[in-house]
Amino acid sequence: MEQKLRLNEFKALYKTWKTKIPWVDHLLLGLLYWLEEKLINNRVKVEVDEAIKEYETLHEVPMPDMVTPVYRESPSDTSTNLPEMRLTAPWYTDIYDEK
Repeated sequence: MEQKLRLNEFKALYKTWKTKIPWVDHLLLGLLYWLEEKLINNRVKVEVDEAIKEYETLHEVPMPDMVTPVYRESPSDTSTNLPEMRLTAPWYTDIYDEK
């Protein structure tokens, strides 16, 4: 993978700090490349977070109403004779179509 600098500021820094020693230049390029990646990622994260906050303030979505479950208890036909307890959503029905 060839490392290339993307931002003009980092390109200018590399040109001014560049020496004639190849291994020093390679280390400098690696350091500037790493710093540039961190800077770009941080800028993107900040911009996205600000855009999300702005969107949320402009388009306030009301919180959905919390629906309480329906509690049902019915006698059981099992050998333990414990009642059958059921928690269901209010829109759930026990009626089945038998066709």
